[in-house]
Amino acid sequence: MSDRLTIGQLYPGSIHPASLKKDRAGSSGSTDVPTGKFKEMLDYNLLKFSNHAAKRLEQRGIELHRDQLVKINSAVDQAAAKGSKESLILLKDMALIVNIQNRTVVTAMDGKTMKDNVFTQIDSAVIIS
Repeated sequence: MSDRLTIGQLYPGSIHPASLKKDRAGSSGSTDVPTGKFKEMLDYNLLKFSNHAAKRLEQRGIELHRDQLVKINSAVDQAAAKGSKESLILLKDMALIVNIQNRTVVTAMDGKTMKDNVFTQIDSAVIIS
């Protein structure tokens, strides 16, 4: 099975958001904040994709693989460490605008779409090689 991101999938690999909500809401109440379990804390810190970003990925034929998601997560961590709020993340021939505080990709562009484009409402940029 491929490690690519399926449109609408919020978490890489075999982790699925529906199963996380069920686990969190189990016997300890209905909170979305991790209650201290190591796996839940890891899952909580993963990158999410807004509906708009998922549509753009699909429309533009952009597929994200596990290694790219790891690099993007690392870029989000770097931006957060510098106090960024909205960041442009450039990875090869794609650009992502990410809300750093929510760890949510807001929109995505391929190389063709980002050419001659002006990026607004960002406070930082991270270039991933």
